[in-house]
Amino acid sequence: MTDSHREAAKLADAVWRKSIRSGPTGGNCVEVAFLSAGEVALRNSRHPDGPALVFTRAEWDAFLGGARDGEFGVPVG
Repeated sequence: MTDSHREAAKLADAVWRKSIRSGPTGGNCVEVAFLSAGEVALRNSRHPDGPALVFTRAEWDAFLGGARDGEFGVPVG
């Protein structure tokens, strides 16, 4: 894994995107940025200068695959 915790404000090449499902009020949203080095960064939209989690592209793709396959749903029972 990369240096997985960085200050979002120091990710100079980051162009942050918020899901269209976030709604007009913003709320507690996660924003994603695809960095020039191929990494993917996540941050809390309410704290844009706070910490960001940074993942390799392989880690990000594994997470998305797990989400698509339902691996992160609430356990039954």
